[in-house]
Amino acid sequence: MYSIIEYKGLKSGYRCGYCGCGDGKVSFGMWSHALTVQDYQDLIDRGWRRSGKYIYKPIMNQTCCPQYTIRCDSTNFQPSKPQKKILKKMSKYLCKGELPKSPSDGELMDSLCEDAGSCDAPATCRSEVSVSVEGPVETVKSAGPEKKTGREQTAPPKPGLGADPSRPPCRKAKEVRKERKLQKELQKQSGREAGSASIPQTEAARPPPPSKTIEELIAESLPADAVYKLEVRLVPVCFDDPEFTATYSQSAALYAKYQTAIHKDSPSECSESQFRRFLCDSPLEPENPSDGPDCGYGSFHQQYCLNGKIIAVGVIDILPACVSSVYLYYDPDYSGMCLGVYSALRELAFTRQLHEKAPRLRYYYMGFYIHSCPKMRYKGQYRPSDLLCPETYVWVPIERCLPKLDLTRYSRFNETPEAVDVSRVKELGKVLVLHKRTVMPYLLYARKRTGPSDEETVLQYAGLVGQQCAERMLLYRA
Repeated sequence: MYSIIEYKGLKSGYRCGYCGCGDGKVSFGMWSHALTVQDYQDLIDRGWRRSGKYIYKPIMNQTCCPQYTIRCDSTNFQPSKPQKKILKKMSKYLCKGELPKSPSDGELMDSLCEDAGSCDAPATCRSEVSVSVEGPVETVKSAGPEKKTGREQTAPPKPGLGADPSRPPCRKAKEVRKERKLQKELQKQSGREAGSASIPQTEAARPPPPSKTIEELIAESLPADAVYKLEVRLVPVCFDDPEFTATYSQSAALYAKYQTAIHKDSPSECSESQFRRFLCDSPLEPENPSDGPDCGYGSFHQQYCLNGKIIAVGVIDILPACVSSVYLYYDPDYSGMCLGVYSALRELAFTRQLHEKAPRLRYYYMGFYIHSCPKMRYKGQYRPSDLLCPETYVWVPIERCLPKLDLTRYSRFNETPEAVDVSRVKELGKVLVLHKRTVMPYLLYARKRTGPSDEETVLQYAGLVGQQCAERMLLYRA
């Protein structure tokens, strides 16, 4: 089985959906007529990403918003406190059937969205953080008279009076929280010291209980006696699959509802044909090897069904070494459920599940991390995560990358000065091409070719995909 690629070359001067720059985006692109899962795995490990059948790679040192490929090691993932609260919020809703009053309460992100459409303008991801202040809020009344007008008005203090000396000075809520936390720690410490005399040394030094796994936390968020039942169905993206075709219309309608409400698309921008081209037409050839996961490799829709109704769909690619998140769309009526965070946690747990059958499959790819766009930094909150070095294509822990990105938008993460791309082009003649329905190495094709040389174009293509991929994939030549 061959991958068949039609190289499109450079695309520059088009609108960026992250910073809004009208002509700041620059990338290379190619059209994939067919693509094996291993070839796509190697391509995303070199900074490529697909939108439908179109595959693109940002030119990192030229584009306005550098997009770094990010992955999370699912086997060592531990949810943070805010992420655990999202699971508890889901549990509360399923048990009581009450949607949260504040739709963005504690939500770190809404969707794992990337370049929509033909990669001309990526859909903007929304990310909202709400901060709650603990403790009472003090209001200081002025010494002057008050006017009862239905709305409380504060009059300025009379000259010379200043602050009321009989009341304590106002303090920031942050200082109050720090003081309360310190008092609690001191109380706990004094309690341990008081009880340590009667507790044996081995019991006093007993380590805290281990943290719950993501699987345990998800199981707790799905109580058996809940009012609502949430089911996650994995459906292959295939029009020959009866379950996919049976839910296709409902899924397409949900996509249109999401795009118009969340991203303000016009009806023509989220039509059924756009939905099909963007999220249903996949170049990946399904594979089901004996040593792979039971569901096999390829493109899938994860449908989140609430009492049988689809309320969200996560589009994913299952590859030999990872689960790659493509897109998420959901019913805006359930925005308060923080379905972006919830679906990411479910996809991480799903990756861990697949890892048990296919040990090589352990990473969860969230697309691109864009440090220069604050709305896209949420992806760095899933730890442990790595970013891909844009020059040597090695993975570097995100903790080592962030200080560099704080200084400059574009950065080389590999700290070894002499390190180079190990898959750089070494033998151009071995690049495979497809010419007149015949597979041949470029060396033979160049001898038969008439007209101007295309060596520069083929060399650029091979350098972007790497020597190994260039020797496996078929580059279409007219």
